[in-house]
Amino acid sequence: MAADAPHPAFEPYAAEAVPQAPVGSPGKDGVLDLRFAATADGTALVRDYATAPFHVSGTLGHDPHPRATTVFVQSSTGGVAQGDRREVTVAAEDDAVAVVTTGSATKVQSMTRNYAAESVRLEVGADAHLDYVPEPTILHADTRFCQDLSLDVAPGGTAVVGDVVVPGRLARGERFAFERYLSRVEATGPEGLLFADATHLAPADADPSAPGVLGEFAVYGTLFVVAPDADTDALSDDLHAAVTDADGRAAATELPNSAGVVVRALGDRAADVESAVHTAWDAARRELLDAPAPSGRRF
Repeated sequence: MAADAPHPAFEPYAAEAVPQAPVGSPGKDGVLDLRFAATADGTALVRDYATAPFHVSGTLGHDPHPRATTVFVQSSTGGVAQGDRREVTVAAEDDAVAVVTTGSATKVQSMTRNYAAESVRLEVGADAHLDYVPEPTILHADTRFCQDLSLDVAPGGTAVVGDVVVPGRLARGERFAFERYLSRVEATGPEGLLFADATHLAPADADPSAPGVLGEFAVYGTLFVVAPDADTDALSDDLHAAVTDADGRAAATELPNSAGVVVRALGDRAADVESAVHTAWDAARRELLDAPAPSGRRF
């Protein structure tokens, strides 16, 4: 799954030239490469490579887990524009504990030509743990956005991957005005494929508010808790109980191949869905690491 190999639904967009700055020009191909390693003093960021629009200004040590470190990824632009291609790689080496998030929501700007894409690759070493939980993605009117995420987990490794999608600037009455959104997630372990998941929304082709899709709700969130060596049946029950009283709707279920648990949350407001996702993240961290999830502190 790569940003330069678009899904068939995005192929017609790929043929459209971008008049302002073509695909591949400086600032259009953002690359972020982070690597964390365990040391005697805890987890350290040992590789930090970023090109525009990505920026990393170091690590924070406010995580409740004593061996964890946190990186807030910043952006030098106002959002994701047409023709942007972003490639993110995050690796947590053996025994490392790391959290990667963003300093603000990712705003996918309105488009008239081409599309935007992001490819994310996460690698978790033996007995390591990685949290990849960015701030929400906001899809402005007429956006075309494709996101691929692949996760590889070594024996004893665990990961939490979160995502909240807001279908427009809701305060302005913009709701499901984007053109197409595709998110694909694929996880592998030592024995091969653990699970694959996809969300593909195109409001002009099918109403996202139809029963069985998002229904009465607008904002949705997903949290994948990947822990192939854990008791996923008990973990699923614990996470489901944690989000039962969430505003909107939220529930948890086991992933295929005993890979872990997935939590889905729906709501009318981004804050409600973010709260449900964070509640599930907190419960998962307590089960996997015996430590709560970090707060949203950015300083």
